Amino acid sequence: MSISLPIVTQQTNSRRHPSWIKARIPSGGNYVELKQLMRDLQLHTVCEEAKCPNIGECWNNRTATFMILGDVCTRRCMFCAVTKGNPDGSVDTDEARRLGEAVAYLKLNHVVITSVNRDDLQDGGAGIFADCITEARLQRPTCTIEVLIPDLEGNWEALKVIINAAPEVLNHNTETVQRLYRRTRPYADYQQSLSLLRTAKEMKSDMLTKSGLMVGLGETVIELLETMQDIRDTDCDILTIGQYLSPSSRHLPIQRYYTPEEFDELKETGYEMGFRHVESGPLVRSSYHASKQAKI
Repeated sequence: MSISLPIVTQQTNSRRHPSWIKARIPSGGNYVELKQLMRDLQLHTVCEEAKCPNIGECWNNRTATFMILGDVCTRRCMFCAVTKGNPDGSVDTDEARRLGEAVAYLKLNHVVITSVNRDDLQDGGAGIFADCITEARLQRPTCTIEVLIPDLEGNWEALKVIINAAPEVLNHNTETVQRLYRRTRPYADYQQSLSLLRTAKEMKSDMLTKSGLMVGLGETVIELLETMQDIRDTDCDILTIGQYLSPSSRHLPIQRYYTPEEFDELKETGYEMGFRHVESGPLVRSSYHASKQAKI
């Protein structure tokens, strides 16, 4: 592996992104239709809440990542644009039905379901995840299902509830290297995230597992490669790697921009480590090209 990444580049903390960071402006008939459908069914998407740069491309291709369990997260991660706060402990028990209705209406072949962290719930929201999987499969039987789940505070009985609902892909993002967890994910634990991936695979060995990393937060190349290997050592199948883009001045600043060529090198290294699929690029996010990954 020949990667030799500097910690910073001349673009660091600039108001302008480098030329290779270009996202499609959200527009078009499909985009407008999906936006209206989400409002009509009172559903949330991580595409909107997390200000994903790929929303224009994905929504025009009639794909979206549903975000369940409300739009207020109990964690205060310093990289994420989702609203932080203290939910009232209630859950929307009809949400699963409405999500299934949206999946059927859109004729989706693959759906991604994620959530805010709900540490106020005993099971972290696992039961609602399972209900959404069941309802999506009931209303659209040909659709494959991916869940992007929180760490459930290490509650593996809650994890079992989700896995027993039989999603084709179980995703949990590691996000960054261990050294940066306290600053980036102060309420999460690096080893716990790895344990979740390992335990999920042990519970259901034929289920695809997946994790994602952001780069540009100040990690060194050695730390990044060690983290990739740690994830692979859980027997994880799929890895996504994308550039961190700060949502606002209140969030962590970008420490460096990786070039497209460096993302290509990371992708090659991931395959050398034994991942079955690696999605690596400046605008790659957890659910980017997820439908293709489900078929590996």
